[in-house]
Amino acid sequence: MVNQAPSVPATQTVTLTVNGTAVELQLAPWTSLLDALREYMQLTGTKKGCDHGQCGACTVLVNGKRINSCLTLAIMQEGNSITTIEGLAQPEGLLPIQQAFIDHDAFQCGYCTPGQICSAVGLMNEGHAKTTDDIRELMSGNICRCGAYTNIVDAIQAVMHPQPDKL
Repeated sequence: MVNQAPSVPATQTVTLTVNGTAVELQLAPWTSLLDALREYMQLTGTKKGCDHGQCGACTVLVNGKRINSCLTLAIMQEGNSITTIEGLAQPEGLLPIQQAFIDHDAFQCGYCTPGQICSAVGLMNEGHAKTTDDIRELMSGNICRCGAYTNIVDAIQAVMHPQPDKL
């Protein structure tokens, strides 16, 4: 008698809560959260950069904390609240961090910007960044090939420590 490994179904039902909406998908068990968002839900704001967790372009928020969506399986996120860059949109306008990215020219080509903004929101939610050096360190997992790092840090700093308008 030959022992056979149990077969893995080609697809299975995965229920995700993305941007406040429960969505039921038929996914292969090995589908990354990044691929589920981009290919099955058409949420293309989350970018695929390296697909190895090294660039941060795929950063999303899970229960308010930032993760690289290329490094987690979609099925592992059942029961969690997932927020993408599209989910940060507010009907009344931009979030302060989005406006700060504009005001501080914190993007150039824009490819990394969704991941940078999600990471910045997560960084602020986590509450660990107290100084400019903390921000630099905690944002170091997000790469910007255009080199807008100083402006990104300035934008985050502006939201974390707003200065009263000068009269």
